[in-house]
Amino acid sequence: MSKPWILLTPSSRGLGFHLCRHLLRNTTVPILATARSDPTPVKDRLLDGLPEETKSRLHMARIDVTHEPTMKETASLANDLFPKDRYHLHLGFAVPGVLYPEKNPNQVDYDHALETYKVNTLGPLMMMKHFHDFLPRKTTSLDEIPEELPRHAVWTTMSARVGSISDNRLGGWYSYRSSKAAVNALTKSFDHDLVVRSGPKAMAISYHPGTMKTDLAKGYWETTPADKLLAPEDAAEKMFGVVKGVGKEERGRCWDYKGEEVLP
Repeated sequence: MSKPWILLTPSSRGLGFHLCRHLLRNTTVPILATARSDPTPVKDRLLDGLPEETKSRLHMARIDVTHEPTMKETASLANDLFPKDRYHLHLGFAVPGVLYPEKNPNQVDYDHALETYKVNTLGPLMMMKHFHDFLPRKTTSLDEIPEELPRHAVWTTMSARVGSISDNRLGGWYSYRSSKAAVNALTKSFDHDLVVRSGPKAMAISYHPGTMKTDLAKGYWETTPADKLLAPEDAAEKMFGVVKGVGKEERGRCWDYKGEEVLP
């Protein structure tokens, strides 16, 4: 019998922080959460005000998604914490993000664009590389998964609606748009690998969380209608709900916080 665990990168602020707290409140399985720098103060903030029994379920590690050795080291830690003969990764969340607005080509800065691709695209790809082997295989027994989790494992990568090429009506955001379009392409390829490796027991999706009241979207708070500006706590709840609700026949696609598909 294989026991489930959850991976969340990063968890130090924004949606990742609130998603981790939501998972601690609403699941009963161990969580490995990461931060780019010292994870100790992050762990203290994540656990603040939560029941005492949640402390033993939260494990912390350091991952900088622009520095592959940190992912390799954390994968080694995960192997010690969750041996593959007894555990499987049931929910994987790769949610790093950086945004530099670019209204026209003259505003594209090479270093900013390179950082955007490293964080938004290559980071999740390297996470897939180092953690895919923890996902269940076709032979893994998933008979006793807690009811608060989906019946199959799900790897979720952060995307955005602006990553949709068919929905690009305004242009701009050159590096951010293309980094998220690439995320959707990576998700599809990764899901094809999981079909072969895991069959119906694991799938990959990408996710558009909407415009949130976080630092990433701070420049857009005033121009976003109040009913469409999500508090990060609400965004975390919606994300978990969508991840639980996406069926195996809907694998490999991008979904938004309403549970509606974002077309490529």
